Amino acid sequence: MAKLKITLVRSPIGRPQDQRVTVRTLGLGKLNSSVEQEDSPQIRGMINKVKHLLRVEEA
Repeated sequence: MAKLKITLVRSPIGRPQDQRVTVRTLGLGKLNSSVEQEDSPQIRGMINKVKHLLRVEEA
């Protein structure tokens, strides 16, 4: 499967609790932190929920 590079570019502070939990579940903590995740429907759903806070690239 393809990999996705996910980077946190906006702060989750002041966002609803479910969005903050989703950012944490993706493996992101601090601003500009990045993780690589397998491309799956579950990961795509989490990305879609907080897409306004992230930058996503094909890896």
